[in-house]
Amino acid sequence: MDIYDVVIIGAGPGGLACAIKAKELGLSYVILEKGTSVFQGIIDSYPMGKKVYPTIPKGETPPFPDEDLEPSHESVEEYVAKINAYVEKHKIAIQLGEDLQDIVKEEKDFRVVTGQNYYRASNVVLAFGRNIPVDLGVYGDAKTVARRLDNPADHIGASALVLGGGNSAADIVAALSKVKRTADDDTPVYWAHRREQFKVDKEVARDLGEEILLGGNIRILQGAIPVIGDVDKDGVDRLLVGVRSVDYDDGMKLHEGMSFPMKHVIACVGTRGPAPVFARLGLRQEMVGKAGKETKRIVLTPGFQTSIEGIYAIGAAISPAYVVIQEDGTLERQKHVDLIFTAVRDGVQAIEEIARRKRSAS
Repeated sequence: MDIYDVVIIGAGPGGLACAIKAKELGLSYVILEKGTSVFQGIIDSYPMGKKVYPTIPKGETPPFPDEDLEPSHESVEEYVAKINAYVEKHKIAIQLGEDLQDIVKEEKDFRVVTGQNYYRASNVVLAFGRNIPVDLGVYGDAKTVARRLDNPADHIGASALVLGGGNSAADIVAALSKVKRTADDDTPVYWAHRREQFKVDKEVARDLGEEILLGGNIRILQGAIPVIGDVDKDGVDRLLVGVRSVDYDDGMKLHEGMSFPMKHVIACVGTRGPAPVFARLGLRQEMVGKAGKETKRIVLTPGFQTSIEGIYAIGAAISPAYVVIQEDGTLERQKHVDLIFTAVRDGVQAIEEIARRKRSAS
């Protein structure tokens, strides 16, 4: 069996950037992707027709780390089609349907084990995303609540509820509202967040504002908390969301809520990072954050190498922050924005580090 210079786990922007740079530098490589397509994470998380922006994080400057992977304000469908055409044209080596099971350190290399095969490599880059959904935390069964917008037309004729205060929720709210408006459906789209403040990027806010100006029926629910999942007398699965609590009498409170059929609820309440995967692989993590709110973050060198020499981690897997270990052993928390630009930059830098180490060893 061939021993690759690098096996890349994940065919998202970061993983593809790794492959492109590896090919450019003459390194042997293969991408292993558990999904059925490149950019599976983007396909799963972006609503139909959503534009993909080449957002550059604050403090960074153009150009895009790899121009072939740069979005140009096209729809997600057009963007993924463009990437697939690039992969086919340049014969990027990708194995689909390969779900990572383990990485075993052997004498001189690694054995990367998937559900179907195993691969040997001198280096491994973990370029998978944050795809473990955060639990809604409600009493009762709420497993039927959707986590993405598959077909906006399914919600025509009924009020829809989108949970979450970030970009993904805002994208879905705008997409749903546009479909309803186009179909002359005046049923509203409720956008609910457990906090008072919603946080979205300026491009997302612009799209949402444009939809509102065009007459989209969007209603905001601040401080709205999912309370209970239940089945009503007609056998319909419903989600009750608390929207207001008022002091009533003798310590009692009057709670007001809204109940939605779960088939018209979409929860964009975030995903958890791959800390359990990092722990299983034996990668060093440190607790960081304010007292009482500490979170495990992976420890990386400035070149994105983990505590195990030869294993690297990049992209969404290390967002929203990681811990940098300097040459003198000191640790420093580093913010990491989950953007296409950031993932591509990480991938380029990690492969450059791998190539540099290979040259030094020869």
